[in-house]
Amino acid sequence: MKVGVGIGTEVIGAPLAPGAFVDAAVQAEADGFPSAWCVHFSRGADGLTMLALAGASTDRIELGVSVVPTYPRHPLALAQQAATVQASMDGRLTLGIGVSHRPVIEGMHGLAYERPAQHMREYLSVLGPMLDGGQVKFKGELFQVDAQVRVPEANPVSIVVAALSPGMLRVAGELSDGVVTWMTGRRTLERDIVPAVTTSAQSSGRRQPRVVVGLPIAVCERVDDGRQQANDLLSLYGTLPNYQRVLESEGASTPGDIAVVGDEGAVEAQLRDYAAAGATELSSVLLPVGDDPAASVRRTTELLRALGPEL
Repeated sequence: MKVGVGIGTEVIGAPLAPGAFVDAAVQAEADGFPSAWCVHFSRGADGLTMLALAGASTDRIELGVSVVPTYPRHPLALAQQAATVQASMDGRLTLGIGVSHRPVIEGMHGLAYERPAQHMREYLSVLGPMLDGGQVKFKGELFQVDAQVRVPEANPVSIVVAALSPGMLRVAGELSDGVVTWMTGRRTLERDIVPAVTTSAQSSGRRQPRVVVGLPIAVCERVDDGRQQANDLLSLYGTLPNYQRVLESEGASTPGDIAVVGDEGAVEAQLRDYAAAGATELSSVLLPVGDDPAASVRRTTELLRALGPEL
């Protein structure tokens, strides 16, 4: 499992300005991390734009966004943006996409949250070929696209899908490079997600899928403190139906039950369990715990550096 790190702290309610975000990406590269991931929220900065800025100040680190909501963006428009970002960073981009959540799409954007698996299938049928070859002719129920986009020096872009349900996992395996999860437990990953996306990819003649796991992590002495901090900072996720189903699948009650917390040995053991369950890449969100948040984050970073670049 490749050990990547999250950059930006919007997921814990403390978004970074663009300059500080770029500094975090530069530091992640200097720390030797093979990849760095940011989130994209409808209420904050545009993730792809932030990665374009980070790409201009780094040389080798892979940069990923997890995840861009699809309903508010036509796949042609997203392909144009992603191809431009890809060209700006010499092919280091991973594009994570997802259907988001009903309260976000309907409540914030005022759009219909309908037939998510069908929507994603047709979306990828446009986005994938466009990012691979720059041209697509597709006629479906939801999208009808006959277009060509040419961005100089744009390599194909790796696409991963936020997928949890059987239908979405089938689509992800068939039409993308894999899946990206957030706060999904090891048992659910091993029992449900990895087998489903792998079977779909194999039956479609695609290579072994990427399985990127996003996890809140804190190296700390008191496990209860780490779990409580996860609950305090990530309480929103416990209210969203998609994540509630994930928690139920894992036999968990709160986000803190999923968080990877403990001392160095305990955190390493938990991460190795994720690797054994089929995770190919880690996107870590570092939780500040205790009276000295900066020292807490440094301690977690040091462990991940020691474990990387691949567990």
